[in-house]
Formats: sequence, structure tokens, C-alpha cells
Amino acid sequence: MELKRVVVTGLGALTPIGNNIQEYWDALISGKSGCAPITYFDTEKFKTKFACELKNFNAEDHFDRKEARKLDRFAQYALVSSDEAIIDAGINLDEVDKFRVGVIWGAGIGGLETFQNEVINFAEGDGTPRFNPFFIPKMIADIAPGNISIKHGFMGPNYTTVSACASSANAMIDALNYIRLGHCDIIVTGGSEAAVTMAGMGGFNAMHALSTLNESPETASRPFDATRDGFVLGEGAGALILEEYEHAKKRGAKIYAEVVGGGMSSDAYHMTAPHPDGIGVERVMLNTLRDANMSPNEVDAINTHGTSTPLGDVAELKAIVNVFGEHAKDININSTKSMTGHLLGAAGAIEAIASILAMKYGIVPPTINHTTVDENIDPSLNLTLNKAQKRDIKVAMSNTFGFGGHNACVLFKKLDA
Repeated sequence: MELKRVVVTGLGALTPIGNNIQEYWDALISGKSGCAPITYFDTEKFKTKFACELKNFNAEDHFDRKEARKLDRFAQYALVSSDEAIIDAGINLDEVDKFRVGVIWGAGIGGLETFQNEVINFAEGDGTPRFNPFFIPKMIADIAPGNISIKHGFMGPNYTTVSACASSANAMIDALNYIRLGHCDIIVTGGSEAAVTMAGMGGFNAMHALSTLNESPETASRPFDATRDGFVLGEGAGALILEEYEHAKKRGAKIYAEVVGGGMSSDAYHMTAPHPDGIGVERVMLNTLRDANMSPNEVDAINTHGTSTPLGDVAELKAIVNVFGEHAKDININSTKSMTGHLLGAAGAIEAIASILAMKYGIVPPTINHTTVDENIDPSLNLTLNKAQKRDIKVAMSNTFGFGGHNACVLFKKLDA
């Protein structure tokens, strides 16, 4: 059977550097850091005292107080960003076939703050199991797409993908394939995460995964820099409306880009460390190009996973050189995590949005905070350091990898009518 074409018709973002798409994009191209000292809890005894929190987000601006109390922050973020994307796509909820509209959402952890607080409350009590009746439905990762579908009446496929930091990229690939195969006309996809909590910070610190550059938090996320010492935890959400091309054309929707391919692979190597030679990362990019029926030489830009970890950055860039060969020098490579921090399960979504907007506006956001060359990184690569670069982008790739060795990659193309 002939696969249907899939396009992006709506975007929504809630990030540490902007609470909507326009704010997010403006901050990206200006090289704004979203990192600052943590305000959510007392960090005196924590090794890392900073993160990329959302700024100026008040749940009661979006929900009434009673509704807000029923939602963990990760689900609040999902609803707010998906609302923006649905409005941006111009979807008429009275005209679409809601049985053919789905929600496939990514979350690596889900309601961590809810779980943390309920367990603390129980531990501090007298042993009587007094738990909030909303404890479980607030915590479970699948509640985010559930709430989106309930709000809008979408009755197509509805579930959450969980693959650590690759979660929302996997969600986008699933959405792509459901539409390609003719099962849906529209899917709301993306991801959300809210792990800037005592449990989240403490857990990642115990793994020695986080940067501890407390004296200069705004520069702590420094992908590809020789002095990088770990990732910076972020939070927020990104939402994309994926739609069957003919369906979008028929209703006169604006189209940001075509989704031409998605690939997956596994490192099969270690719980948290990447394979040092980037074998799994090579394979996921090759699988994506094969899925899109495109050659490596057609790719103009790659938004890397680029978390600012000593091992991960080098392994990914090695893989890019191995896949793209001499053409790797001609690709604009960047890491927007240098500005947003690492949004875990939401990373793939907000970075895909950055790739799509880079194509739309012809500007590649920078990799900020780079001061010291890493001699383990090929100096001929254009890592888009410290300043945005103008570039006509026809094809953009977005890489996302997760603990457990999960690799996911999505490829976008300027619309070819």
C-alpha cells in the first residue's frame, strides 16, 4: 500500500526560555539561557542548586483552582502546550471526525512531584494510609494524553510512550506511522516533563549525571565544550499537530513542514552510558534516512541530543561523522539544550519544534556557552557555536536518546507540494 504523507500544522511550547512558540523561538535565536537557581525547594543540602525551571507560569492562569489541584505539573504543561498547538493548527472541533483524531504523548517519568509528596506525607504520618484520591491518576504517565483527549473529545488512539529522554520522539514516530497507514487524520503529539523536584534532583545527582557548576548556572549547560560536567535538568512541554497531507490541504491549513522519516535503535550497551563509538546512534540516523528514502547529503541541519555530558557529546558527534562523511562539515549541528536544559521526556518535542522553526525562518539557533575546544571533537564540524547562523534549510534532523539505550530520530523537510 502507498503510505500517506504527513505534515506538521500546529505547534505549542512551554519551555524554560519561553511560554509559547513565539517567546521560545525569539529566545532560541538570541541565545538565551533558561538556567537559574532553583526556586521550588530549598537546595542547601543538594549538590546541584540550579535547573531550567519554567518562568512566570501560574497554573491558575490556565485552570481553575480545583482543576489545577487534580493535575500534576507535567499534565498541566501537556494541556497548555497542546491547547496552543490545536489553536495554531486552526482545527475546528465541530467539523473534524473525532474518531480519527488521536493523542500520542511522551513522558519519561510522569508525575514525579505527586509521587514524592504523597510518599513524604505518608512517611511523616502515623502509618495510617491517608492518600489523596487523585494520587494515582495524577501520577501515571498516561494521564497527560488522557486529559487532552477528554478535554477535546478526541477518540482516536490515545496513549503515552515511555523511553526515558527519547519518549516524545518515539511519540512523534508512532504518530507519523498511524497517519501514514491511514488510521488517523490528525494526531496531537509531543511530550511533557516536570522532574525539577527534590526526588528528581537528588536522584540524578546520585548518578553524577548533573552539572554542579553552582557558581555560574547560566553557563552550566555547555554541550561540546571541553569543560562540560553534566546535563542541566529542565522542565516543560512541546506539542505538535501531525496531520495527513490531503486532509490538511482540504481544510486550508498552514503547513510548517513535512515529516518524512523516523527511526529507532538500541545501544544494547549500558543502563545510562552511551556506546563510546556511537554504534546505536549511527544506526538510528541511518534507519531514519532509509525510512525517508533520502541520502545523507540531503541533510542541512541536525539538532543533536547534545546533553553536555562528557561521554554522550563525543559519541554522538563521532556517529554523525561516520554517517555523513565529508558532508558532515557542511551540516549546521547544534544543541538547543545549551539554552533549555534537558527536558527529559519532553526533549524530543521541543527540539523537533526548534528544527521546524529553523527551517521556516532560515536561522539555526546557536549552541551557547562554548569557550574551550574539546580535542576529542572533530574541529571541522560546524557546531553553530555561541551565535545563530542564517541557513536555507530544506531538511532537518532531530536526535533524541534515552537511558536504557533508546535512540530515536525524526526527519523534517520543507514541504514539496
